[in-house]
Amino acid sequence: MISCASSNKRPLQLSYFDDSEKIALLRLDSIPGIGGTRTRNLIARFKNPSAVFQASFAELTKVEGIDKKLALNILNKKTDVRYAQDQFNKARKLGVKIVTYWDREYPENLKKTADPPAILHVLGEIVPQDTIALAVVGTRIPSDYGKVVTEKLTVQLVRKGFTIVSGLARGIDTIAHRVTLNSCGRTIAVLGSGIDMIYPAENKKLAAQIIQHGAIVSEFPFGTLPDATNFPRRNRIISGLSLGTLVVEAGQKSGALITAEIALEQGREVFAIPGSILSNKSVGTNRLIKEGAKLVQTIDDIIIELEPKLRGFCDEARQMPSVPAELSEIEKRMLKLLSEKPVHIDTIAQTLGISTAEALSVLLTLELKEFVKQLSGKMFVRMI
Repeated sequence: MISCASSNKRPLQLSYFDDSEKIALLRLDSIPGIGGTRTRNLIARFKNPSAVFQASFAELTKVEGIDKKLALNILNKKTDVRYAQDQFNKARKLGVKIVTYWDREYPENLKKTADPPAILHVLGEIVPQDTIALAVVGTRIPSDYGKVVTEKLTVQLVRKGFTIVSGLARGIDTIAHRVTLNSCGRTIAVLGSGIDMIYPAENKKLAAQIIQHGAIVSEFPFGTLPDATNFPRRNRIISGLSLGTLVVEAGQKSGALITAEIALEQGREVFAIPGSILSNKSVGTNRLIKEGAKLVQTIDDIIIELEPKLRGFCDEARQMPSVPAELSEIEKRMLKLLSEKPVHIDTIAQTLGISTAEALSVLLTLELKEFVKQLSGKMFVRMI
């Protein structure tokens, strides 16, 4: 990975609740069926979490969404106080922040959705610039086409100042996170497990890097395993953190399609990469386009659609020129020659009038700078 200074400048931490109230909120949040909306309704009525547990049955059932069963669960205190204290202590030990819906640090984009979680567990930092975020999701087993498209568009999005949000899964998610880090951008990974249960295990090193240049986020308690039922809930946070969701490749039953569907329900934009009608990895994305998702061929298709939401945020200084000025003359010539269409090393060398060995040396330098990518068969494509 390219060495980048950490972009996690710690914002002023202003917690709405003190530690004892956060423990009470953890206790409340763990009651089955309570959810974010009911928790907010209770806090609106009783002002703080501990007061909820002091309320009478009659008072509780007057709160919107609290039926008799939930009221009894609260009164019976079925959630052990020691459990909530243990969760809080684990957070302290691991350096995990418990960010509540009422805290200044809680992401604005997520707060605007219909059912944001009352509690987020956060490793790293969520900063104001993360409001300009795009979710990049897709299949766990991408084609070469899907890999190249993800890498190319992610690099360009980062250079435009976008924070990249994804789910730390294998495939497209991992590529999006890794390319963002290599481009010195910010990225947020949302888990379908407890924040102490990084999944898949092979992404633990990647997760550690993300913490330095963004955040790992989970709404689930410590120790929660990555069960399949957790991922739709995880997906609503991925799309909720973002202004839009880009689906790169997705099969007929891909989880990325769930994220896209939730994004639409949240009033967010959905973008999709067109693919071959012969590829089962593009069945889902092609269907999304058919149903009204924005077809993406270049980054401009995304920028134009989001432009009203981006006014005042996207700084021109963040945008890279078409050919970076710091490159050598031969690097500039080579970059101008390359495009999205793969070109063989021999063709590059012949066109520029240099040896294959010299061309390869220059190309490898450009690849280290994330400006080009080598494909199989000694083919190269431009990434910016």
